Amino acid sequence: MALDVKALIEKAVKEVTENPALLKQFKAEPVKALEKVLGVDLPDDVIEQVVKAVQAKISAEKLADLVDDIDTQKLGDALGALKKLF
Repeated sequence: MALDVKALIEKAVKEVTENPALLKQFKAEPVKALEKVLGVDLPDDVIEQVVKAVQAKISAEKLADLVDDIDTQKLGDALGALKKLF
């Protein structure tokens, strides 16, 4: 049986980001949280790769959300005001 690691990662990211309690558990005990979400006991080397990939995807999504939330007009105004100080 071949594992579809990409599908496992996508499922884990979706489950973890949609459930605050699970996200908290993932931050404290990522291996246990993922085994709970995925319902499988993966070999250590595989689960560690999945943990790293899920952490990276969650971080990337948070960064994308931050970038999306930036009000460019306000940022431009703030930088303009800062420039006037120098």
